Amino acid sequence: MHRQYHTLRLILGDQLNAHHSWYREVDDGVLYLIAELRQETDYTRHHVQKICAFFGAMGQFAQALQTAGHQVAHMTLDETCDFANLPALLRHRLDKHQCQYFAYQRPDEYRLSEQLEQFSELLAISSQCVDSEHFLLPYEDIRREFNADKHVRMESFYRRMRKRSHYLMQDGEPLGGKWNYDADNRESFKTADLKEIPAPLVFSNDVSDILARLERHDVDHFGQAQSHLLWPTTRRQALQLLDHFCRHCLPLFGKYQDAMTQHSDHAWSLYHSRLSFAMNSKMISPAQVVETAIAEYHARPHAINLAQIEGFVRQIIGWREYVRGMYWINMPDYATRNALDAKRPLPSWFWDGNTNMACCRAAVEQSLDTSYAHHIQRLMVTGNFALLAGLHPDEVDQWYLGIYIDAHEWVEMPNTRGMSLSADGGLIATKPYASSGNYINKMSDYCKGCHYKVKQRTGDSACPFNALYWDFLDRHAERFSANPRMAFPYKSLARFSDSDRSAIRARADEILNNLDAL
Repeated sequence: MHRQYHTLRLILGDQLNAHHSWYREVDDGVLYLIAELRQETDYTRHHVQKICAFFGAMGQFAQALQTAGHQVAHMTLDETCDFANLPALLRHRLDKHQCQYFAYQRPDEYRLSEQLEQFSELLAISSQCVDSEHFLLPYEDIRREFNADKHVRMESFYRRMRKRSHYLMQDGEPLGGKWNYDADNRESFKTADLKEIPAPLVFSNDVSDILARLERHDVDHFGQAQSHLLWPTTRRQALQLLDHFCRHCLPLFGKYQDAMTQHSDHAWSLYHSRLSFAMNSKMISPAQVVETAIAEYHARPHAINLAQIEGFVRQIIGWREYVRGMYWINMPDYATRNALDAKRPLPSWFWDGNTNMACCRAAVEQSLDTSYAHHIQRLMVTGNFALLAGLHPDEVDQWYLGIYIDAHEWVEMPNTRGMSLSADGGLIATKPYASSGNYINKMSDYCKGCHYKVKQRTGDSACPFNALYWDFLDRHAERFSANPRMAFPYKSLARFSDSDRSAIRARADEILNNLDAL
């Protein structure tokens, strides 16, 4: 006879919050369920390191709860493979233990929220959805800050979040007298700077047993597998990574947050925190991350100036909370938006990095190797190319969602459809984040030694970003030419001769008809 529990509580793979109020008291009548599921490995094609990181962190969290005295059922793929989906597994466990109560934390993804809400409505026993107790903006306040199908200015939202949280505030005003120091944080690396880039803190978590399970159950995935994973899978490791960032990277984080290089052993990590997986899986909270970084700033004002800490705080309490709000207020319609009617399939080199474009090759190969790229690589290299080439948002969505270790739909989709692709019609970005090769050349050293010439617009050796950029502006002039933020590039385009425009269109057509061969 199976042991009875009065309550079953579900913990999803991105709900590894040890400080949740659920765990304040130990109740032997409560069973916590943490399960590896095929529905989660299969809803999109994932990077193998992403799957390993989540499964590894889930296993570690289950052990931590058991050590604390809680009753835990940690089920691997070996034990869940016979269940069609999460509801089927839940029905089995509820019946098996004769539970009278079911509870779950609010999922961060729409598909899981709908699935669990529909499941709960059909139950004959009591059920409850509780908050995940993670975000700085409570779920109930999203509708006060956002309106469906309406643009919300991120800077305004960020300032309200500063006031709400009191972070970097003094007597009701922003510390230092300015809200935003972004203009101070746009430097690229000089040769001498490359030697100073700190070595990243990486871990060596043994996930060989998880890799074996993935092979045993024929789980489709891609990317470079690592039997010893470099990503944190415990709260302790997440805190170590936070400490490393504050000590070694925060002093120059803002200054180089948009910079890229291929001439450093640490080119993949640079000065970035790489805490997004730990935060998105809730091993560590945004409040703790921000407060720890601010404490470091106050303790070392000689080493960390206000521009560095403000840029970091803005990413977390501004952008991260902002995209979550925009996601929830606009779903499910947001997932189908394609304002620019982009239709082209993803080029094959998105899956193997086999392209002559040095910037795209570096970004894709790094992503395949580590399941990570920083925000400018995502926005202004691969994202910029996807926008200019008119790649279908559905395919781009699935690629970003699958390849990055920190990608959850709530954060990935607004960044992809909204920020990168302008597919949401301007709900997030007030202008398309499009650029020619000039921006990439300014912010990186990718263009030096590239097969293509960044100074050329047309001809076989011309950088593809150049012709695609000007052709993009020309094709979408009706939509964007009246946008004040686009006035300068459209004035430049107007100075092109008819023959120049014809040559650009011809070069762009050649590129678009041969995307796989670039």
